[in-house]
Amino acid sequence: METVNVTKKEIVKKISEDIGLTQLKTKDIVQRTLDAIIHTLVSEGRIELRNFGVFEVKRRAPRKARNPRTGDKVYVPSKNVVTFKPGKEMEELVRKMNPENLPLLEDESEADHNSNGPVESADAPRAGSPAGADAGD
Repeated sequence: METVNVTKKEIVKKISEDIGLTQLKTKDIVQRTLDAIIHTLVSEGRIELRNFGVFEVKRRAPRKARNPRTGDKVYVPSKNVVTFKPGKEMEELVRKMNPENLPLLEDESEADHNSNGPVESADAPRAGSPAGADAGD
């Protein structure tokens, strides 16, 4: 299955056609929007874009890992990472997509084939927790 990558240039072209601005002016607006998101994340640590989602900077804890080539134990220091939680509308539209057209996440495919137990549905409540108790996360 071949994955199609949409570039910023293609997004700019589509938006410029939709609203009737030149691609140059549209590119400037798109870039300024992306720059504002980055600046807000760096200065505030979180940005909520209604009807789109929430970007947040979180700290990943340090951990011990293993070099897959040598088997040696290695220390991985803590680091800052950006997380994204999609908004309700995006989440619903993505759920409706045909899964046959999507690439499989490598981590999930390995977990399914390594006898790691059954894979729970994301819609099902977690064992030991009342239904919907974690909905506010």
